[in-house]
Amino acid sequence: MRPMTATLWAAVMLVGLKLITASPNISIVDRSSQNLSSVPRDLPQTVEFLDLSCNHIKQLHREDFKNTALLTFLNVSWNSLEEIDPETFLDTPLLENLDLSHNRLKNLSGQQYLLHTGNLLMLNLAWNQFLTMTLGSAFSSLVKLERLALGAKNISMGDFKNIAGVKLRTLTLCVGPELGYEAGSLQDVHTQRLQVAFSRNPIVDRYLVRDALSLFVEVEFMIMTGGYKELSEQLSERIEIRTSHFYLTNISIRWPDLTHFVNVALLTSITHLSASDVVISDLPRKDTNVPKTSKMKSFSARRAVVNSFFFSQECVYNYFISLPVESMAITETSIVHMTCPKSPSRILQLDFSYCALSDTIFSRVEGAKTLECENLGNVKKLILVGNSLKSLKLLSQRVQYMKSLQDLDLSLNSLVYDGLEECVWPPNITTMTLSSNGLTDSVFKCLPKGTETLDLQNNQISVVPSSIMKLENLSSLNLNANRLRDLPVCNGFPILNKLLLKSNSLHAPSVNKLESCPKLKTLDVSYNPFTCTCALRGFISLGIKSEKNSHTGIELLNWPLDYYCTYPDDVRDATLKSISIPLVSCDVGVLAATILCPAVVVILAVVTLCHRLDVPWYMGMIWKWTRAKHRARTRQLRPEDLVGVEFHAFVSYSQHDADWVHNSLLTNLEGSAGGLRICHHEKHFVPGKTIIENIIGCVEKSRRSVFVLSAHFVKSDWCHYELYFASHQRLSRGSDSIVLVLLEPLPQYTIPSKYYQLKSMMSRHTYLEWPQDRAKHRLFWANLRAALQADLPRAPEIEE
Repeated sequence: MRPMTATLWAAVMLVGLKLITASPNISIVDRSSQNLSSVPRDLPQTVEFLDLSCNHIKQLHREDFKNTALLTFLNVSWNSLEEIDPETFLDTPLLENLDLSHNRLKNLSGQQYLLHTGNLLMLNLAWNQFLTMTLGSAFSSLVKLERLALGAKNISMGDFKNIAGVKLRTLTLCVGPELGYEAGSLQDVHTQRLQVAFSRNPIVDRYLVRDALSLFVEVEFMIMTGGYKELSEQLSERIEIRTSHFYLTNISIRWPDLTHFVNVALLTSITHLSASDVVISDLPRKDTNVPKTSKMKSFSARRAVVNSFFFSQECVYNYFISLPVESMAITETSIVHMTCPKSPSRILQLDFSYCALSDTIFSRVEGAKTLECENLGNVKKLILVGNSLKSLKLLSQRVQYMKSLQDLDLSLNSLVYDGLEECVWPPNITTMTLSSNGLTDSVFKCLPKGTETLDLQNNQISVVPSSIMKLENLSSLNLNANRLRDLPVCNGFPILNKLLLKSNSLHAPSVNKLESCPKLKTLDVSYNPFTCTCALRGFISLGIKSEKNSHTGIELLNWPLDYYCTYPDDVRDATLKSISIPLVSCDVGVLAATILCPAVVVILAVVTLCHRLDVPWYMGMIWKWTRAKHRARTRQLRPEDLVGVEFHAFVSYSQHDADWVHNSLLTNLEGSAGGLRICHHEKHFVPGKTIIENIIGCVEKSRRSVFVLSAHFVKSDWCHYELYFASHQRLSRGSDSIVLVLLEPLPQYTIPSKYYQLKSMMSRHTYLEWPQDRAKHRLFWANLRAALQADLPRAPEIEE
């Protein structure tokens, strides 16, 4: 395939694909290179993009596209087309792109099928067998046409009169070495850009060049391998040139021809000169002269290669850096160095993107000393994207004398900074782009002080140090795709307005840090691995507030769709807005209040209720009853310990309390009510024996001794004797042999000192209090019976 063919076909495909992607419901049919001799009959009715290229189709008929009313893009290039029926496209009213290049069509004035293609935007008829460029009347119907590609052996006056009313964006003329061109033939053409594609060994027609330069704003010459001398001569002879943008594309040229052409163009009214896909030969070994002044504003070279091995790179670089233009760009070209102009340069913008430049850029070495460039002081914008730059500190030295520099782009390099040496940037830099490098936290020590817009995305920054050089003018900071784990503080950026932190490692951003950013209006924290726990509540609140109050406060970009939870698993991939984290589960104070307040109320209620219902007394009595039952079950008494025991208990009381003993105590303990045998002096003292003997005998015959304590009890000497003898029995039968019943309150200070044994027992033994409330009597008796219950060795004697 010829280079020009490839270029045109690429243009066709790009336009077609653009239209394809613009609609969501596209049907694409590719029948290229299938050895077809006619248009297939099985095309779907929904087809919009149809490729029939590289087949053997000779004719297009009326019925070929009868059922393809939605067709918008048709490629029938590289076939054997000789004839097209005038009604071929009658049923394709939406057709916008038609490629009929590289066929055998012969008569441009007879393309009647174009009468039914009024919506065409692009038409490619290049590389057919047209002898003349005379466009038929059918071309006048193409009122929407934007791109037209044609080719013929002869171009004459009036050939383009039928498209005089069509305003094209691009007209492409494919011309051969035997072109016959009549001067003024292009005066009926109205297009923004004229492209002239030459075949091999072109002969540049002087009249074609003259018309091109005088009629069109943009002119592009493509696929040139010669004719540059003639082109330069004609360019130098032109007094009036309408062309402001001149392009050379896909050319091969010698260095002398290139520099001569550029030098001539510099002296014309051409303002923009561009060359792309250039192969240069015969490169110099000494410097090439450059005009000191020109009207040209910009020069660009893209994808330039050399096929010479022995030449001076410095001489090549010197030529381009010395061009008297305002904007100079050399991109996608393997240059490893760029020199400094020998005199002050008028260049305002330099672009060396995607070259192979190293840290030596603009400098030169004399002896053991490196000299920095001082002649680029007018440069305001410097673009060094995609090179091999490594040291940020050295780059600051290389541009330190560019006093006018405002915009510096160093993205897509391998820049690092160790933070040890000070950087020396020029003072007027306001926009700094350092994206896609290897920079770490220390980069904040090596930034121009006047920076207003800073782009540090896709680096290795994990934290913004709090103690950094103050950037008082910084309003926009881009830290996307770094390693930040939390929001930065703005201590060094007092007027920061925009902060971008997308795709970092923020789990739970600390919203309180934003208090140090009083001027912040725009924040982007999307696509971070958020941990949806309590620590994230503040940030979620910020997002919801941003959504509700879009004109006040901080605008959270991409909220809520691009903010997802990554932990815990139960809410993974849920948006932050859709989850709920209750305040009570996060705030210790609220949680404590929620738990303690009801607990305190319940405790107070229980205490009050217990107090009113004497629950403590009941609990105490139940506890005593339980202990008594437990002791009765667990204590093992030897048979000899119960020898002579006849009673469950001996009752000692004051005669003043006799009524209570007879009417209450004995009634509830003896007989069927209690089942116990109680010994008391009125019934069981033996006449004839002394009182002391009776007391000792009753105590010895009883398993336990019950003392009914009252104020009268402590005044009775006999009660004292009974207590004395019982305490001696306690030594042999255990501590539970004595049971104290407190009939009425008996403060310790009311007990005489001679009753020290009683005081001791009351302090060490629990005692049963006689309750005044009748409702409590039943539990009292149950407790007392449990304390006295025991298995006696023989049945009790019944006395009448």
